[in-house]
Amino acid sequence: MASKIGVALITALGLFFLVLIVHRGVLFMMQPDWAARGIGAGVVVVALVGAWVSGRELLFGFQSQRLGRRLEAEGGLPVDDLPRSPGGRIDRAVADEQFGAYRAETEAAPESWRAWYRLALAYDASGDRRRAREAARRAISLERADAS
Repeated sequence: MASKIGVALITALGLFFLVLIVHRGVLFMMQPDWAARGIGAGVVVVALVGAWVSGRELLFGFQSQRLGRRLEAEGGLPVDDLPRSPGGRIDRAVADEQFGAYRAETEAAPESWRAWYRLALAYDASGDRRRAREAARRAISLERADAS
């Protein structure tokens, strides 16, 4: 719950700054100098691209969390029993050993969002964040296709 409050506060703060930045950009664009207008347009474009990226990341997080809750309710989430260092880091060697089982499950059922979600968790535990996100996106798209 604390993380949701943190995300809400950071999002609200980001929106506040977005409004301020766009406002300043518009003020620049209203200046008679072409250089100021160009700077203003650039500021507005960068702010809007940043808002779009932030929105996509929030949506990805909500969708991933929804799939995780659904899989947990079904009893399909893997048990998190990986050994950790005193600092809380997962032992990568053990995570890599377990990874093969999740990869094999996904290869056996490539249209299963559940298998892809578990593979995303295995990638994350192994420290491969890029592939974890790709697998999670695949799980989201497969689940969305199942729902329709």
